[in-house]
Amino acid sequence: MSVYAYIWEFRVRPEAAPDFERIYGSGGDWVQLFRRSEGFIETLLLKDRLEANRYLTVDRWQSETDYQRFRERFAAEYHDLDKRCENLTLQERSLGTYES
Repeated sequence: MSVYAYIWEFRVRPEAAPDFERIYGSGGDWVQLFRRSEGFIETLLLKDRLEANRYLTVDRWQSETDYQRFRERFAAEYHDLDKRCENLTLQERSLGTYES
């Protein structure tokens, strides 16, 4: 079975790091939203050891189809949470989608 994953890089505002870690971490708001949908496996939050306030998230799903269904079903909630988190970061960018 292959696993679908996507990775994001974030440059977090220094003063917002605690809130960012809480919201994007394994028990945070994003994971709570993802868990409402079938096929979600986990989110890994990685903090760069050498560059302060740089983080990666790795969101893992059983399939790309599961992820797409989630995005369709929870589009409004996803948008609202994304909007709420905008002020935590200076920059965010996708590092791509992967399968294992």
